[in-house]
Amino acid sequence: MLVASDNFFERVYVVVRQIPYGKVTSYGAIAKVLGTARSARMVGWAMNAAHNLEDVPAHRVVNRKGLLTGKHHFEGTNLMQQLLENEGIVVIDNQIQNFDTVFWEPDFDK
Repeated sequence: MLVASDNFFERVYVVVRQIPYGKVTSYGAIAKVLGTARSARMVGWAMNAAHNLEDVPAHRVVNRKGLLTGKHHFEGTNLMQQLLENEGIVVIDNQIQNFDTVFWEPDFDK
């Protein structure tokens, strides 16, 4: 498995750095690929702590329904949405449109 760090937050960041431009994934999908009993909520905590890490595209992590639930952790009122829209992702009322099309399923066993 690609994720080898002992620090849970750093393991989350390794996965998030792999999300392709123009794609998103969910907190739960990250928790699942890490193969840990820790919940999606712990992944959310890691994302909250990533706001000063420029190499971690935290804006690409949303909830399982494509809602921008972490947007209040970004500077400004719509920064998360703006970052996603800059990558071609359509967001209406804090909801990613065509979620199944832009969703990236982390899978490092391949």
